[in-house]
Amino acid sequence: MSAMQDVHGMGPHSGFLQDLSCMFDGELDEQAASRAMLHIEECEPCHSFFTDLRDQVRSHREMANPDELFAHVALLRASEGAPSNASLLEGVESIELVNRLATVFYQLGKAYALSAIDPDYRTKVFEAVVAVDRAKTTGRGFVDGVLMGGKEHLGGVDWREARHSLNGRLERIEDPLKKAHRLLAECLDADPSHEEARLYLGFLHAHEGKTLRAAKEYREVFDTAIDDRNRGHAALQLGNLHGREEDYKKALACYRWVTITGLDKVDDRFFGARFNAAKCWAMLGSKERSLQTFRDLLDAHPDRAAEVARYLADAKNLRERIDSIPGFPEELVARCPELFTSAAPGGADDS
Repeated sequence: MSAMQDVHGMGPHSGFLQDLSCMFDGELDEQAASRAMLHIEECEPCHSFFTDLRDQVRSHREMANPDELFAHVALLRASEGAPSNASLLEGVESIELVNRLATVFYQLGKAYALSAIDPDYRTKVFEAVVAVDRAKTTGRGFVDGVLMGGKEHLGGVDWREARHSLNGRLERIEDPLKKAHRLLAECLDADPSHEEARLYLGFLHAHEGKTLRAAKEYREVFDTAIDDRNRGHAALQLGNLHGREEDYKKALACYRWVTITGLDKVDDRFFGARFNAAKCWAMLGSKERSLQTFRDLLDAHPDRAAEVARYLADAKNLRERIDSIPGFPEELVARCPELFTSAAPGGADDS
């Protein structure tokens, strides 16, 4: 019986199993990922269990690639005759398990990335610390039960060392950025086609100022993604990278891909592509095209007028460029009055 089978249904570990199960099933619940992230840091048995899972991925890596699976089947044919249906099904099941585990790596990597980059998210994650004392008490009782049964090394875990760690003081997660990198890389190692993990890896590179590496990851997703939404996210991020370099023509091409495909109309998360495109037209000195894009944006997303107004209010360089073009400010007020009647305090960063 594995360590986690013993853990099942006992105290805080059962909650961890439930969260892990959600991630295995592809239910991308950020709260579950946050709880699991915190629990793995605090609980040595669960940390060991997670490490064992990672080792299993490595041992079954060839099964994650259909070509390698077929090669494996060919070897079986050559050495033992045709494989049984059970052997083939076992191989297919291994592929599924590896892919599901890759999803766990992605979810935890994403949680670490957000905790490193977004202070509010990090604070929200660590609010779970209030339950740690109770979790420690329950965990110690569980570990003591294992030790009393004479199973000091059950499942490859040093349970006496686990008991010591449960007596230790909770320490905040150190260097979550490195952990995010490692987990996302392991996700892609297990499942190179995992588009979301590659997007977040690009996001981390961009956060660290590694523009070329970020662009490489985004281009890979844009060129190979099956999900158009992931291609849209990659296009937006590439556009943002070009915009920061003031290469507005390349940035515009990225944003226009999103609007031409109509992604912003079927998924509201992409509505900012039209704002960014309008900004690029303005920065390139094309008043009419910028005005028309602003109008198209408001027509396509009338309920986001106040948000667009805040974007404009916060975009200092865009406003300066608009003011520098004769007649642009007046025509913008005339054609897009919502931008000047819907503004509210606060707002988003200039994109």
